[in-house]
Amino acid sequence: MRRTNRIPLAVTILLLAALACNLPQPTPPPSEGPNAAFTAAAQTVAVALTQSAQNSLVTATNTQAGAPPPPPTSTNTNIPPTIAPLATNTPFPTTTQQCDKAEFVTDVTVPDGTVMTPGSSFIKTWRIKNIGTCAWTPAYTIVYDHGNQMGGPNAQALGLTVNPGQTVDIAINLVAPTTPNDYTGYWKLRNASGVTFTQFYADIKVQAASTFAVTSVTYTLATWSDAGHTNCPRVVAHITANGAGTVTFKWTRQDDPGGGATQSVTFAAAGTKNVRYDWSRGSAWAGTPTWVGMIIVTPNNQNFGHINFTSACTVP
Repeated sequence: MRRTNRIPLAVTILLLAALACNLPQPTPPPSEGPNAAFTAAAQTVAVALTQSAQNSLVTATNTQAGAPPPPPTSTNTNIPPTIAPLATNTPFPTTTQQCDKAEFVTDVTVPDGTVMTPGSSFIKTWRIKNIGTCAWTPAYTIVYDHGNQMGGPNAQALGLTVNPGQTVDIAINLVAPTTPNDYTGYWKLRNASGVTFTQFYADIKVQAASTFAVTSVTYTLATWSDAGHTNCPRVVAHITANGAGTVTFKWTRQDDPGGGATQSVTFAAAGTKNVRYDWSRGSAWAGTPTWVGMIIVTPNNQNFGHINFTSACTVP
């Protein structure tokens, strides 16, 4: 009977087992083993660092090439969105009111183009309205500005107060030039600070002396009485003309500067004629200033000023 040798087979099996223990083992997947979570975190960090490095490289490359870097991206999701401010209504500008401002109303005397004889005296009167916000005080003046001064003053005090909204008659004494021609002179108002405002002018035509005209009007004050009045004021006007003709005129006074009814006086030759104005001014007005004057309607159409007084009738 043949005998089988089993020892070598057993030895072979033992040697194979020993070799198998020394071979390298495969890496378990991330989900296996106790260190799987740490291994995954490490891999995530490595990827983030790699991506950041790549972005930095791209940014640097773009900057060197002249391209603008990409805008930064905020990762803070807690910042509230920016809200545009609401539009507000811008008020319209308001009109600035002017302190010293005037408006020409009318020529009370000597309208533009009035004919004058050479060297004749006349009073130019303008009616002016205060349309500003400040009162004109007696410190305000009327000043010559330019043009033909015609013997007028360089400056003349206003002499009274004119409140906003009120009108005033401004009068200056002038003399017509001796040479026939057209003449215009300009004046202005000047406030207490020396600032001028509002321009007004006198415009006349000087013609030869052969033209019939009133050359002057002067006044004297007298009195009159009757059964019901005693020592009432009487104004006598002395009208002088340069030749024969008819003069028409109107009396004026403080409470009626435009004049009353038109009257007339006829000259047979050059000379002076007297006319009178009797005023039954009540005694209660004694001591109160007032005035009476005359406007020559034809041939001059000019104001020859007035006379000031304070008298009134006395009680019988």
